Amino acid sequence: MVQAGENQEGYPQVTETHSAAGSAQEGPTKLPAHEIVYQKLRSQILFGDLVPGQAVTIQGLVETLGAGMTPVREAIRRLISDGALVFQGNRRVSVPVLGAKDLEELIFVRKTVECELARRATPHVTEAVIAQLTAIDTALDTAINTGDVAGYLVQNYSFHSLLYAHAEAPILTDIADRLWLRFGPSLRVVSGRLGTQSFPDRHKDILEALRRRDADMAALAMERDVCQGMEQVAQGLQVAN
Repeated sequence: MVQAGENQEGYPQVTETHSAAGSAQEGPTKLPAHEIVYQKLRSQILFGDLVPGQAVTIQGLVETLGAGMTPVREAIRRLISDGALVFQGNRRVSVPVLGAKDLEELIFVRKTVECELARRATPHVTEAVIAQLTAIDTALDTAINTGDVAGYLVQNYSFHSLLYAHAEAPILTDIADRLWLRFGPSLRVVSGRLGTQSFPDRHKDILEALRRRDADMAALAMERDVCQGMEQVAQGLQVAN
């Protein structure tokens, strides 16, 4: 079973635990080195620690992550497959720079996938899950009001990730997660440049839809949330260029 938590930097991390009752005393299972490195590097990309277009050497990542060359290479290979990194040659990789056509495609796919995930999650979320989502949204509001860019990125992702985890649609959830890896770094750049208050969300509308068990309302609120956020990203990147 996989459980979500936070590491020392406040980023969500994943640990694997035994589900069998007889192994309860053994505690969490240590993940393989390549998986640990993948999750760490993935978080750095997702939350914008690696700036789009900035090339980094594989050796530099080895030193930064405190890991061996083999697990770092494996993590890079997976992240290139995810679309989160591109190989630059000369043992360098970078986070892709998003263009206007990239953003257009991302908006289309996010609306298609994430609205359906919200729709499918609606009948499955319990009152306890709604309470968790509400607490995350409150923390997100605090981050927005205080200009906490890192906190904003983490709480915003956590809200969507928790909701989608209850959609019972693993293929769609995997697609959504890969999409977030593609636009997350640009979201960090733009929110840092324009400020977190430039990114109001529709989470309260989503929460109201969940309380009413109205799947269509949840999907519509998610569509507005996605479009509003991605339009801000597009405008911010245009200003920068």
